[in-house]
Amino acid sequence: MAINPEFRKKLQIFLAVAIVLAGGRAAYIVYRRHEAMKEETKPTQETALKADYYVTPKKLHPYDLKSARQLTEQPVWVKYGYQHTYYPYDLQRHKTDFSHEAGTLLPLQKLAIQDVVTDVSPQAPGIKQVLACFSLNGTSYAVPIGAEKGGDFKIYSDDIFFIEDPHDLYKHWPADVWKQIDAHEVQPGMSELQAGFAIGLGAPEGSEGYGSRTLHYANGGKPLVITFENDKAVEIKPGS
Repeated sequence: MAINPEFRKKLQIFLAVAIVLAGGRAAYIVYRRHEAMKEETKPTQETALKADYYVTPKKLHPYDLKSARQLTEQPVWVKYGYQHTYYPYDLQRHKTDFSHEAGTLLPLQKLAIQDVVTDVSPQAPGIKQVLACFSLNGTSYAVPIGAEKGGDFKIYSDDIFFIEDPHDLYKHWPADVWKQIDAHEVQPGMSELQAGFAIGLGAPEGSEGYGSRTLHYANGGKPLVITFENDKAVEIKPGS
């Protein structure tokens, strides 16, 4: 039975349109699945906090000047800002001016340690201070990282510095969180660790446990009070 030419033409058009629509629908389904997979793999604050438990920063465990000078072999990053005072250091005389505080190290401040030395502070004449020397804007400074007495060294650089970039250690944190940390600002939803990286250590109010308590932050002269619940900042307000 012969097919009417006009009917054949209409049938061909119908089939062509059907194929286009089917192809478009298939492409849309693939696109939606791709976007859903992207969302699933995108870092979230919830998954980031769980991943924190598996981060193990490297430590040097220094026990004398020689081992402490491993700090000069790579950059270091300050773990908690506004905690460690540094002083002018005279490279020629190898003397630290303990009578003049030059400032405090900033949160996650990146430093190139040039040497580790000992010097005696007038406030503690019987103990040698172990000092990490560095430069800022062409001026030399030294920050205490331990002490030595009678040949016995106590060096706390592992508690003061990261020797790996924190951005790599905690790369699972969302980009918006890192943006706030690098700007030394806090936002709701941040964990205690993230807030500490942004504005330094906080002093607890009361005896509540880690992650569910209120902390007072000096924040370099701009005090803040932050309340955490389930290790997330739920209230941020100015301090006194």
